[in-house]
Amino acid sequence: MKIYNSLSRRKEELVPLNPEELTMYICGPTVYNYIHIGNARPFVVFDTMRRYLEYRGQKVKFVQNFTDVDDKIIDRAADEGVDALELSAKYVEEYFKDADALNVRRADVHPKVTETIPDIIEFVKTLIDKGYAYESEGDVYYITRNFPEYGKLSGNSIENLELGARIPEGEKKRDPLDFVLWKARKTPDEVAWESPWGFGRPGWHIECSTMSKKHLGETIDLHCGGQDLQFPHHENEIAQSEACSGKLFARYWMHNGFITVDNEKMSKSLGSFFTVRDILKTYEGEVLRYFLLSAHYRGPINFSKELMEEAKTALERMRNCRRDLEAAIARNGDALSEEEARKLEALAKHKDKFIEHMDDDLNTAGAIGAIFELIRDINTHLREDVSGQFASGMWSLLDELTGVLGILRSEDSQQIEPEIAELVERRNAARAAKNWAEADAIRDRLAAMGITLKDTADGVQIIRE
Repeated sequence: MKIYNSLSRRKEELVPLNPEELTMYICGPTVYNYIHIGNARPFVVFDTMRRYLEYRGQKVKFVQNFTDVDDKIIDRAADEGVDALELSAKYVEEYFKDADALNVRRADVHPKVTETIPDIIEFVKTLIDKGYAYESEGDVYYITRNFPEYGKLSGNSIENLELGARIPEGEKKRDPLDFVLWKARKTPDEVAWESPWGFGRPGWHIECSTMSKKHLGETIDLHCGGQDLQFPHHENEIAQSEACSGKLFARYWMHNGFITVDNEKMSKSLGSFFTVRDILKTYEGEVLRYFLLSAHYRGPINFSKELMEEAKTALERMRNCRRDLEAAIARNGDALSEEEARKLEALAKHKDKFIEHMDDDLNTAGAIGAIFELIRDINTHLREDVSGQFASGMWSLLDELTGVLGILRSEDSQQIEPEIAELVERRNAARAAKNWAEADAIRDRLAAMGITLKDTADGVQIIRE
């Protein structure tokens, strides 16, 4: 597999340091609100990257962090009059609900900043001891100029960064280019931990360096995230990590492109800012996942109602093919004929094409095209009276390829809680009996549980608020 390495700015063959296990880190969310569609893109894209590597036989250790203490969390908690750590814990759980709806698998490790404080303090102490950081009135800053390779990921040079650089009011650093590693507590009631420099909390950039080192080692294979994190976050991670260890931090970097809304930058003030939770009120999570994979990950993608409707229609074409195959399997239990065996073998060309696209810098758009070519041939074969075994073979191939992308899940895999499933069945029975009062009462009960039911031609769709 070849990927575009943001560090070298060219495509390179992805070869792990240890063939037995590829190490992969992705920057997770700062948990002060529901994730928005811009957050969702890297989570879906790099979940797919992990799935594909495993599909090709590569064992992966996958780490995705949570930033659960941060200025945004503290400010939001103050606005709502709640404890900052209670707020972040709430939104960790809300993240998992949205991730489940998007069929994003759990990471092998989901470290949190609040669980990593001793490691962060030791990391900062090492940087001070090595002459890469200094303490100033309870804050600790990284000396950017002491790292000669600063800017190698983003292309920013010290000379360019110096232009217009200044020290913001309230910061106690010596040089405008220095960045914070540890922040002194501002008020007695602010969440803080004891450290050699007084009570405080970590800066943003040091968190990922520490969690990556703790769970994956000093040099990792692949670091992923959104294009917006390339500078300064990922650049600062490199500077910290390589100054601390004296070794290369990450061998490959992958960055996904931006999302626009109706061809404009997302904006709360313009009403073009969408959380995943908002989108799930109108579309299934699988539709959103398909949409996010329908373009190449490095390019921009435009979110609009029209494009979401196109994704919904395309996904329904896949589902219709699967239903037709399942009907053929149930209708005819005959064994595979010699001619059908040849046809099934010929369909393997679509799998080869799928792999070719995915091996070329995770080209999910091309891979989806290969799946639709497979579906075209399946539909042609289904016009004939095929055997159940032939239909089953085609179903398995379709399921194999869509499974790599995390789409076209069977209805049985939606993981509906027994209590909710029972209430949905009771409501269906009440509607069938035209007992509208009972059906409405059950609907209201489900709504109180955060569940909305949407009646469609294909049955009831369960939407979590």
